[in-house]
Amino acid sequence: MHFPLPDSYTEWRHCITEICGIPLGETFIRERLTALDNDNDHMTRKFIELYGRKHWKKTKEWFNRALDEQGDKG
Repeated sequence: MHFPLPDSYTEWRHCITEICGIPLGETFIRERLTALDNDNDHMTRKFIELYGRKHWKKTKEWFNRALDEQGDKG
């Protein structure tokens, strides 16, 4: 089954937390941001190859927003 790429933070968050069932905890978010910032990471290169730099940049922004929301909870 093919799903369209999320086009907003709300859609992206729903895809991760509801469809995939992955909690957006601080550790997970930081791990993903570290990987997305690593040009040598195989999955990051594959992500950019498949979805493009524009979506890669949006995804990093969404992870950073989710991280900011972690701080709002404390």
